[in-house]
Amino acid sequence: MLNIRTTLAACAALTLLAGCASNGDPRDPLEPMNRAIHSFNEGVDKAALKPIAQGYQAVMPGFAQTGVRNFFSNLDDVSVVANDLLQLKIEQAAHDFMRLSINTTLGFAGLLDIASEAGLKKHNEDFGQTLGRWGVGSGPYLVLPILGPSNFRDTAGLVVDSTYLDPVYDLEDDEARGGVLFARLISRRADLLEAKEALDAAAVDGYEYTRDFYLERRRALVYDGKPPKLEE
Repeated sequence: MLNIRTTLAACAALTLLAGCASNGDPRDPLEPMNRAIHSFNEGVDKAALKPIAQGYQAVMPGFAQTGVRNFFSNLDDVSVVANDLLQLKIEQAAHDFMRLSINTTLGFAGLLDIASEAGLKKHNEDFGQTLGRWGVGSGPYLVLPILGPSNFRDTAGLVVDSTYLDPVYDLEDDEARGGVLFARLISRRADLLEAKEALDAAAVDGYEYTRDFYLERRRALVYDGKPPKLEE
């Protein structure tokens, strides 16, 4: 089963071997290696993840899919609250802690998203964003095996989130932890089925589109939707 820390270590080794040999987008000096990993990920998706996600979507009733999605979203709020505090967003931290508490208790461990219905909207915070708020640069774009688009800063953030802030990694049983991680992966892939099909049908460079979308979205998240203008 997928181990994030092992995957990241392997990717770091590949990065050192690849070097910085690209004359394309300056944000993506590792483009040849990244494209190779992107192609690998596409192959894994086509052969395994997409069919499993389609089967999951076909078999699971809509309300059950929503419950699974809510459950993992609620687990994610543990990291959100921690990163709120690390960014000194005290009011937002109180908001998100209340959201987490309500959904964990009244929402049956997060299966029901009662907090959203009560007006407590979900926020998106992780340690990659926290590093960005602290002034750490994003570094080069990086595609991770299986995990997909990232950059050097977000990869470091992912290690911290998965090691210290993700409740799934607190499970001591390896099989249980692996099963929960796999269930989360398939649930998220099922949510992207229509969007991925639309992207494939558009006949665009999927790698370039994914890279540009990811980098712009992450920049917007670091600055809470109000990023400074880039110098020309």
